Order: sequence, then C-alpha cells, then structure tokens
Amino acid sequence: MSIQVDWQAFTPISLVGGVIIGAATVILLLGIGRVAGISGIASSLLKPKRVEAWQVLFVLGLIVAPLLYQLVAPLAQVKVTSSLPLLIGAGLLVGFGTRLGSGCTSGHGICGNARLSPRSMAATVTFMLFGIITVYIGRQVFGLI
Repeated sequence: MSIQVDWQAFTPISLVGGVIIGAATVILLLGIGRVAGISGIASSLLKPKRVEAWQVLFVLGLIVAPLLYQLVAPLAQVKVTSSLPLLIGAGLLVGFGTRLGSGCTSGHGICGNARLSPRSMAATVTFMLFGIITVYIGRQVFGLI
C-alpha cells in the first residue's frame, strides 16, 4: 500500500483555505477565548439552553462556505463507494472518539497543537495512529474500505 498525492488537485486556493481556517481559529481564540473545535461547537447546538449566536454562525459558515465557493469554481466530485451501514458505523465511532478524547481533529489537531498543548499533541497522535490502523485492518483484513 502506498500513498500518492495528487499534486494536480493542490491549487493556490488550497493554500487560501488553510489561511482562512488559521485566521478563523485565531479570531475565535483571541476574540472570545474559545477553541474552534467543530465537534464541541456542533454538539453545543444540541443543548438548547446553552446555544450562543457565535456557535450558530460558526456552523452556518461551515454549511454556507462551500455554497459560496461553488459560485466561483466547481466543487470537487465526491464518490462514495462504501456501504451505508459501514458509513453509519464509522460516523458513530468518530462521534464516540471525539467524546472520549474530549475533542476532534479541529480542536486538538489545529487549535491545540498550535497552542503547544501536550494533551492535544497526545490526542492528535492517538487519533491519527488509530485512523491508520483502522484503515489498514479494514482494507487488508476485512476488505471493507
């Protein structure tokens, strides 16, 4: 098994996207002292008593941004080849993992590592390692993915 990077797909707009993500996390952290952890922000919307306007705007931005981007360039075509039960199971495992690890790739991987948080560094290594192991077992042992 080898990993190949499609350098044709990496465009300057990819760099712009990374800068926008970085700027958004800095603005959120310096502006209101909150970490841009998507799983935490999204789950807070399920607790109606504690919902704040910035949380709704943040999630709305995640939904609206691709729609706006689509006005200037075509979105990448996504082809899902896995079965629906496998996707549902994977989603539930990701949700369980974000609760177990008290955060997700955006919270720990982007924001926590940028703050040099030892907990976030350990969490990032853990979820990357288990992601790699899961894909390997799924492909090589069970032929699922």
